[in-house]
Amino acid sequence: QVQLVESGGGMVQTGGSLRLSCVASGRTFTTYSMGWFRQAPGKEREFVARVHWSSDTPSYSDSVRGRFTIFRDEAKNTVHLQMNSLKPEDTAVYYCAARMLGAPGTPADDYWGQGTQVTVSS
Repeated sequence: QVQLVESGGGMVQTGGSLRLSCVASGRTFTTYSMGWFRQAPGKEREFVARVHWSSDTPSYSDSVRGRFTIFRDEAKNTVHLQMNSLKPEDTAVYYCAARMLGAPGTPADDYWGQGTQVTVSS
């Protein structure tokens, strides 16, 4: 029902910046939130940032707060993650995620992008 396509990943030096983008298509009329998770090799997938769609309220993990900024373009069904002051510890596959509300009395559905690699060299 929903497709998420990420872009903007790549390689950057420590202290550099990168901007990730995620475009949602399909049935997006009931978006509850969109955000980003990341997964480094051998580690669990972890929450990075999220924006509540209707209120445009962002949330961040402690590890990225102050360095990353999430913002949305509602008209384009797009969410961006501006990553500044990047560290080697930020190296991971970054996944766009969306939570879509279901009908009343039904659970929400989560959707995931394919992932985009971010590598921060020391």
